Amino acid sequence: MDTARLLSEDILGGQNWLKSVFRMQMMIMIVFSIINRPFLKWEMATLLTYCMQSAKIYMNRIVDEAGVKSMKYIKRSLESIFLDLNKQYPAILVTGPRQVGKTTMLQKLMETEGRGRNYVTLDDLNERMLAKTDPAMFLQLHKPPVLLDEVQYAPELFSYIKIMIDKSHLAGDFWLTGSQLFKLIDGIQESLAGRVALLHLSPLSQQELYGGSQTAFGINLEKLAKKQAEVAPVTTPEIYQRIFGGGMPALASGQYTDRGIFYASYIRTYLERDIKDLSGAIDSLKFFNFVTAVAARTAQLLNYKGIADDCDIDQVTAKNWLRILEALGIIFYLHPYSNNVLKRTIKTPKLYFYDTGLVCYLTKWSSPDTLMNGAMNGALLENYAVSEILKSYQNTGKEAYLYYYRDKDTKEIDLLIEGDGELHPVEIKKTATPDQRLLSVFKVIEKAPLKRGTGAVLCLAEKLGAFDRDNLIVPIGLI
Repeated sequence: MDTARLLSEDILGGQNWLKSVFRMQMMIMIVFSIINRPFLKWEMATLLTYCMQSAKIYMNRIVDEAGVKSMKYIKRSLESIFLDLNKQYPAILVTGPRQVGKTTMLQKLMETEGRGRNYVTLDDLNERMLAKTDPAMFLQLHKPPVLLDEVQYAPELFSYIKIMIDKSHLAGDFWLTGSQLFKLIDGIQESLAGRVALLHLSPLSQQELYGGSQTAFGINLEKLAKKQAEVAPVTTPEIYQRIFGGGMPALASGQYTDRGIFYASYIRTYLERDIKDLSGAIDSLKFFNFVTAVAARTAQLLNYKGIADDCDIDQVTAKNWLRILEALGIIFYLHPYSNNVLKRTIKTPKLYFYDTGLVCYLTKWSSPDTLMNGAMNGALLENYAVSEILKSYQNTGKEAYLYYYRDKDTKEIDLLIEGDGELHPVEIKKTATPDQRLLSVFKVIEKAPLKRGTGAVLCLAEKLGAFDRDNLIVPIGLI
């Protein structure tokens, strides 16, 4: 313990920083080399904890003294749902893409919680190695209540977390985050089924950025009218500014101002690394061309061959990379609505991005104005509307039953929302004055077993309106 104090003073005083880091690394090697001496192993691990805590104190002091200001925190809609579940479940897992604010949100909640919760990230290779090779020791060092960040890197922890949960039965002991959904789901289904609540955090929604009630979107005149009273009307240029800006917290909060550098770094630092982690070595140039080809097809029917041909890869690779982009929370699919009555519907899903700002970067739109008048203005408007509707459900902890309709006669409805035994048809159009003839396609779902609910045209109108009692005109700003 005297050695620990000396090292702590060494770090706190800013002396021999590199030597101290080297010592910490050496300690880790010693811990794992002494297999048959558990007491000494515990002592060395405790010593390591002292040093790492000291390092954290020192770095925090440097930041404070330098006067580095943290980015403006934007309150997340998911916070209230999370805190409610925290009173019920021993573990909560928040999934979502990298850099969307999972850790920031939970650390903010830690400050208000007041339980002295521990925090550890498995992005730290030393922590990851300990979690994978000795999960029991890892959880002794990082006892609950604890926030485990990027937990997909050590699925070995799940069975040990289960043991601790079954012993204590305490709500809120384990907060988990992860950015690789498929890895996490596999581990949780095997070990933590029934013990963990699952939530998904996406890029910021327009509700979070611009205000309005935090509710799941629905075609309900009374609720939409109430929401209209809460938010200011949004013009067409403002909608395209929102589409162009996207919803990444680091950009929206003003932490970074150069969106080009941010998105380029995001792709190379995070996406490429995670793709390599999930599928092995990749050609960086081909991967960038692949993501660009996918972005160019947003709000379109999925076409593996077209994507593969555009970036000189085979269809098997294209399917694998798309599966990984979905696992990482970058893209999602709308599947076609079909049943035994509607037999002529096609089976191909449509592809969308969670963050339209990333699409604009990849497809090289230089400003909201050029986007608004460009060839992709309709596709990106549709992507924006669909992703905002999906996020409105995710942010309230609800399951979204969203589909689209297209049959072999090319009759198409952009979106179908299923709920309470009804099917609500929605068209999404780049117009401020929608034509009533757009409603004619809604007749195709009258043969569906579910009752046809209120329909809507989501558009660039600035005020809520209606064609008749069964069909509304809804501004996209009200999503």
